Amino acid sequence: MDLNIKKDLASNWFKLLQNAICDDILKLEKNKIKFISNTWKRSKSKDEGGGEYKIIKDGNIFEKVGVNFSKVYGKFPKQFQKNIPGANRDPRFWASGISVVMHMQNPHIPAIHFNTRFICTTQCWFGGGMDVTPSVKDTQERIKFHRTLRSMCDRHNKKYYKKYKKWCDEYFYLPHRNEIRGIGGIFFDYKKNDFEKDFKFVRDVGVTFQIIFNDIIEKKIKKKWTLKEKETQYIKRGRYAEFNLLYDRGTKFGLQTGGNVEGILMSLPPIAKWK
Repeated sequence: MDLNIKKDLASNWFKLLQNAICDDILKLEKNKIKFISNTWKRSKSKDEGGGEYKIIKDGNIFEKVGVNFSKVYGKFPKQFQKNIPGANRDPRFWASGISVVMHMQNPHIPAIHFNTRFICTTQCWFGGGMDVTPSVKDTQERIKFHRTLRSMCDRHNKKYYKKYKKWCDEYFYLPHRNEIRGIGGIFFDYKKNDFEKDFKFVRDVGVTFQIIFNDIIEKKIKKKWTLKEKETQYIKRGRYAEFNLLYDRGTKFGLQTGGNVEGILMSLPPIAKWK
């Protein structure tokens, strides 16, 4: 398959998924609030692509949610080339993806994160994943979340779930706190062996994410919460911010490759606290 066709298929899917997820969010909010949409360009002087990030703040369900799509291209800075597969041979790159971060009003509904991407240098690969960060412990929710992920992964390869769950646990770890950010999920990168199979898996990850966040929210939307639980949520958000600013590869990648700063930092919670 021609490389440009692969790029178009991937970026078109990410854009389609962005729109579908935004539609789901508006339905959950009963269309009483609208997204603020912002388009951006990587370069002001030449064509290097760009993207669109959509944000809702202060909804009935979502305290803040960002849904970001990007398609960018250009050259990696020299100091960054050695860290990206294939970029040491040729600094040119192309990248497209979608990222979603949800911070909820109700502390019983966990923060939810999802992203998938397709990157090309002299090599091309998919990456992504999803994870959940609860403020209030819910064992049954944790079991169902991982059972759903396992079922999705098993449709493609029986080895995926164990491998990608472990990768997620290791990735979303705060060494200075000696703790994992949430209850995990799946994380994968450098999927490049078979475009059609890998792309099918990436699409399934996106659809499964839609199923998961709708299910979690609908089950807890009317659950009452206390001020103490809200304070716990604020502290947990502090951990979330620490990870994204100190360790997250996507944040670093975006900032170091000329991405839109506001879109990249949309993952940060609207209010966080530290003891």
